Amino acid sequence: MKSIDLRCGDALDLFKEIDSYSIDVVIADPPYNLGKNYGNNHDLKGFDDYLDFSRRWLSEAKRVLKPEGTIYVFMGVRFISYLYDILDRELEMFFNSWVVWHYTQGLGKTKGFSPRHDDILMFTKSTDFVFNLDDVRVPQKYYRSRNNMRGANPGDVWQFSHVHYCNPNRQNHPTQKPEGLIERMVLASSHENDIILDPFAGSGTTLRVCQQLNRNIIGFELNPEYISMVNSRLSEPFNGFDSIDPRMERVPNDLREPQIRRKYLEDHMRWFLKNHEEAIEEFKKIVKEKYGNDAFNSTEKYAKSERSTQMALLENEAEYDV
Repeated sequence: MKSIDLRCGDALDLFKEIDSYSIDVVIADPPYNLGKNYGNNHDLKGFDDYLDFSRRWLSEAKRVLKPEGTIYVFMGVRFISYLYDILDRELEMFFNSWVVWHYTQGLGKTKGFSPRHDDILMFTKSTDFVFNLDDVRVPQKYYRSRNNMRGANPGDVWQFSHVHYCNPNRQNHPTQKPEGLIERMVLASSHENDIILDPFAGSGTTLRVCQQLNRNIIGFELNPEYISMVNSRLSEPFNGFDSIDPRMERVPNDLREPQIRRKYLEDHMRWFLKNHEEAIEEFKKIVKEKYGNDAFNSTEKYAKSERSTQMALLENEAEYDV
């Protein structure tokens, strides 16, 4: 198991304990300054005070990042443009993406349009940075031999459902983020054994994701009650992440050739549904609706046949060695 280092205290103080150029990725979900209750504190500062707080922790985040490092910052609409300006013009980091996290349910309005998204800024410390596209691709809509069937770039609009209160993974935290959302950031911008820093650990989603993806993780959290909650969450059995991009279950059209389909279906589960066991049955259901009831049967028979052949070869080799 990789290192999980969860520290209790103010992020601005705890940043001082982190060496410069030591962190591969910072994933930060700071308070949005909307007056939410975080148990032992409320995120309600004066406008200039909040910008000063943001400027200070973002400067520390840049300091601790390695030259090839990346920072992701969640933020609401009121302050997102100011954070962009700090990262771009004041800290002179390199803008990469402005990601929109689209969710299907949220606050309702009777006058005006109901909000259905959060924003995520992605900046890098240099132009030479880690980005593992193959690890975050999404399935294609259509099968074409010239396509990269490993999948397409997911783009900068991500759809993940909120972690609803009926979800067994829901924590007692007002702004819990879905695990699939953080999974994409971690896979895209780091390698196994890298070090991730979450300066506002909250419900512990980033720690839980890094625990399962073989990354080292350092988390800061101001509320000691949340520290206890996160430690309990980390000790629970893992049965798959609590959310998934709905495109991951998409089955390409025109996948009619049985041998090609057989190989693709095996690859699809390995490429797109790893760590999402709960999505496999739904995926199989979609496959059967599109390509018939025997679509998976032939695939599973083929897989068993391949394993039997490999076992026979290994046995023959062992007998020959003797």
